[in-house]
Amino acid sequence: MAGHVYIGSFTSAGGRGLTTATVDPDTGALVALGDTADVPNPSFLTASPDGRTLYTVSETEPEGAAAAFSLADPAAPKLLGAPVAVHGGSPTHLTVHRGHLLTANYAEPGSVSVLAIAADGSLGALRSLLEHEGDGPNQERQRGPHAHAVLTDPSGRWAVSVDLGTDSVRVCELDPATGELEIERELGLRSGIGPRHLAFHPAGGHAYVMNELDSVVTVCTWDPERGSLRPVAETRVLPQGVEGENYPSELVVSHDGRFAWAANRGHNSIAVLGLGAGGESLELLETVPCGGDWPRDLTLDPSGTRLYAANERSGDVTWFDVDPATGVPKQAGSLDVPAASCVLFV
Repeated sequence: MAGHVYIGSFTSAGGRGLTTATVDPDTGALVALGDTADVPNPSFLTASPDGRTLYTVSETEPEGAAAAFSLADPAAPKLLGAPVAVHGGSPTHLTVHRGHLLTANYAEPGSVSVLAIAADGSLGALRSLLEHEGDGPNQERQRGPHAHAVLTDPSGRWAVSVDLGTDSVRVCELDPATGELEIERELGLRSGIGPRHLAFHPAGGHAYVMNELDSVVTVCTWDPERGSLRPVAETRVLPQGVEGENYPSELVVSHDGRFAWAANRGHNSIAVLGLGAGGESLELLETVPCGGDWPRDLTLDPSGTRLYAANERSGDVTWFDVDPATGVPKQAGSLDVPAASCVLFV
C-alpha cells in the first residue's frame, strides 16, 4: 500500500506551495496528487508526533508565519485556521517540542518563536520569543544572528537551536506551563564556520553540526543530562582538491548509525560519510551527484533504505536506493517539483 509524502517549495520562486504525493513502498517512486498554495513559501515541514497534523513555516519577510494542516485525509491536507505570525522574519525550520511549535527565524535578529498548539492540532498565538545575540566575521552573512534550525534532542528535554550568524549552538529549556524558552548553554564553534543544521546519532551520545560557510561537519559529544555539546572533530564533505562555491545544507544519519549523508549545494552532490563505532568520528567515503541543482534538503525514508533530495534550482525531487553495505546512494527516479525545498514522510 502506497504511503504519503509532503513536499514544500518556494511560491516566490515559482513553486506550488505544499505538494502531496504518494510513495511506492517497493520502488520509492513518487507520484504527485495535488498542491495547495494556501501558505506562501512553505519551505520547511514537520508533523505532530501522532501524525495527524502537518506544520509548515511561511518563510516571508519582514514577518514570517507558521501554519497547521489537518491530515485527517492524508491525500488532501486541510488548512486549520489562518497562518499565525511568529514575530520574526524568514522562519526556515520548525519542530514540535513539549506541546508547542518552535520556529527558527533567520532574518536579523535571528530568533526562536514558541507557539501554542491546541487540542485539535491548530496553532494558537505566540507564547514567547527568544532573540539571539552576537555576530561573526563574515560581514556579508554574519552581521547579526541568523537562527537556521531548531530541533528536539533524543531525550525530549532540550530544544537545540543552530545559529549561522553567531557560529554557535544554543541548548534551551522550555517551560511547558508558560511557553518561556531559556538558554541553558551556548556552544561556540570555529569562527566563520556558519552552522546551519544539526543531527543526532541514534545512540544519543553524539551530534553533528552541518556548517554552511565552510564545507565541514563538526562532530560533538552530547550529554543529555547536562544539555552539553562539546566539539571534538571536523570532517570535510568535499573531496580533496575540490574548490569553488559550495554551501552544504542538510545532514542525515542512518537508522543504524553506520553512515551519514550531507547535501552539497554548488558541488551538487551527496557526500557519503562513514561513522565510527558509537558515532565518535566521521570519514568522507565518496560523493555522488544529487541528480539536480542546489539540493536544499535531504531526507531518509522511514525504512532507511532510500534518500530523497529536494533540488531547489532544478525544481525536482530525486530519490536514491542506498547500498546497505557501502552507504552509497544510486539514483532511481525523479519528480518535477518547482523550487522544491523540503521532503517529509508522515
